[in-house]
Amino acid sequence: VQVVESGGDSVQTGGSLRLSCKVSGLSFEDYAMGWFRQVPGKEREGIARIDWAGGSIYYDDAVRGRFTISRDNAKRMLYLQMNSLKPEDTAMYYCAAASQASDWRSLRQEVYNFWGQGTQVIVSS
Repeated sequence: VQVVESGGDSVQTGGSLRLSCKVSGLSFEDYAMGWFRQVPGKEREGIARIDWAGGSIYYDDAVRGRFTISRDNAKRMLYLQMNSLKPEDTAMYYCAAASQASDWRSLRQEVYNFWGQGTQVIVSS
């Protein structure tokens, strides 16, 4: 299984970025997907997740209203549109996959099996 994130960059406060995640080696359409982020010295936190069909979406309070998660099963791609970025959004961003049989709704990192290497987002004031 290969999970590859891209799209991270340095932007100013108020800017936008679109992160992408390419998944191969599994039946992408059968997996829930999540976006997580981590800053040095802190635990990785889940910020958004989407079910295999795109019908069930959840956002953490920290990003709700500013970020949008989406997926294209035909392209095996997961996206995170990030608007109105703030300095506190600075982090390494990861996408991950969880099976339907798991507790994927919890957005706990231990539930998600397949991870990418991350893409860095830096938001300057």
